[in-house]
Amino acid sequence: MLLVTNGQLITRDPARPWLKDGAVAIDGTTIAAVGEAAALRAQYPDAEVVDAKGGVIMPGLINAHTHIYSGLARGLAIAGNNPTNFLEVLEGTWWNIDRHLTLDGTRASAYATVLDCIRDGVTTIFDHHASFAQIPGSLFAIKDVCQELGIRACLGYEVSERDGEEKCRQAIEENAEFARWAARENNPMIAAMFGGHALFTISDRTFEAMVRANDGLTGFHIHVAEGMNDVYDSLRNYGCRPINRLLYNGLLGEKTVLGHCIHVSPAEMDIIRETGTMVVNNPESNMGNAVGCAPVLQMMDKGILVGMGTDAYTHDMLESLKVFLAIQRHNAALPNVGWCEGTRMLFQNNAAIAARYFPQPLGVLKQGAAADVIVMDYKPFTPFSDENIDGHMLFGMCGKNCRTTIINGKVLYQDREFVGIDEERINAWTMEQSKKLWSELNHRTY
Repeated sequence: MLLVTNGQLITRDPARPWLKDGAVAIDGTTIAAVGEAAALRAQYPDAEVVDAKGGVIMPGLINAHTHIYSGLARGLAIAGNNPTNFLEVLEGTWWNIDRHLTLDGTRASAYATVLDCIRDGVTTIFDHHASFAQIPGSLFAIKDVCQELGIRACLGYEVSERDGEEKCRQAIEENAEFARWAARENNPMIAAMFGGHALFTISDRTFEAMVRANDGLTGFHIHVAEGMNDVYDSLRNYGCRPINRLLYNGLLGEKTVLGHCIHVSPAEMDIIRETGTMVVNNPESNMGNAVGCAPVLQMMDKGILVGMGTDAYTHDMLESLKVFLAIQRHNAALPNVGWCEGTRMLFQNNAAIAARYFPQPLGVLKQGAAADVIVMDYKPFTPFSDENIDGHMLFGMCGKNCRTTIINGKVLYQDREFVGIDEERINAWTMEQSKKLWSELNHRTY
C-alpha cells in the first residue's frame, strides 16, 4: 500500500474536486481511496508514504498526440535546410530524420521522449511513429522501452507512400502485426492504433489496404488537413475534401483520432461529429510550422471530442495548454475565449480519449481509477481552491514543477530523481545513437 500525502489535492473528480490537505491511497495498480490526509493515514497506518512536501497532488497528464521519432532532434540543424513552407518542413526535417532512423535510433528516441514525459508529469502518451530506414519491429522496440521505463502508451506507425510501395507495405504490416499483438496481450499499459500520415501521401488504394489489414482490430490515428496540401490533393485527385475521403474509405469512427484538422470545413466537422471520431489539437506545433490555427472552438461547439497533444514540439502538456489559450484568443481577436475549452481538452477530453483505449479510468483521482499520480512542486502565494485551480495551472505551473511521478502504482520519479531507472546509462547510449544520426544527416562526425 502506498499513501501520497501532505499536499493540496486536485482530483478532477466533479464529486470532490479539491482537498486542502488530501491524500491518495494506492493498492497495487489502482487507487484504493481518496480523502482527507488524517483520515487516510489512520485508515492505512502501515502504508509506505510518498511525501508531497506541501505541493499539489494531481492526476497524471495525458498527451493525446506525439512523435517519438523526433526524440533525437533537439539542437539539430541540418545543413542546407531552410524551409519556407510546410512541405519543405516535412521534406527537409522530419522525413529526412525518419529516413535515417534505425531500430536503435528508434529505441534511443523512445528513451529520450519517455524520460522527458515522466519528468513533466505525463503518464500516458499516444504516439504516431515513423522510421522509414527500418520499419519492421519499430513499434515493438518502442513498446519495449515504454514497458522498461513504465509509461502507459498507445502506439501506431505512420503509413505513407512517400518512400515507395515496399516501405508502404512494411508500414501497413507493422501496424497490423502490432495491433494483433496488442489484441492478444490485452495489456492495460500498452494499446495499438493503426497509423497513417497526411492524406496527400496516401492513395485510396493504400487506404483500402490499411482497412483490410486492420480488420476491425483498432481505430486509426491519422494526420488530417494539417496543411493545405491535404485539401488541394483531395479536391484535385479525388473530387472531395479530406474528411469525405476518410469517410468513403471507412476510416472514421469512435476509435479513430484525427491529428490537427486545421483546414476542415463546417460540413466536414459535421461528419466528424456524426461518426463519433476524435480530434487532437497541437497548438504549439501548428504555430511553429506556420500552418494556421485549428477551429477548435467551432468543433467543440458542434460536440466533437477534441483533445490536446503536442506533436512532440514539447512534452510539457501545461505549456501546450498555455499556447492553446493564446493562439485561440489571437485568432478570434477576443480576449475572453478558449479558457474553458482548453482546460476541458486537457483535463477531461484527453481522459475520455484514453478511455476508448485503456480499461481503467485515467486523468482522475478516485477509487478504482488507475494509480497515475503526480506531485507538483507549487506553493501558491494567492488563494488556491476548487474555484481557481485552472487559473493556477495556466499562469503558475509548468511541467518542470513536477517533483514526483507515479504510473500504474509504481514510483518512477521522486523528488526529481528517477527511481529504478539508470538515467546516466540511458543518456550515454542515447548520445551515441544521436551522434550516429546527426553524422548521417550532415555528412560529418559529431
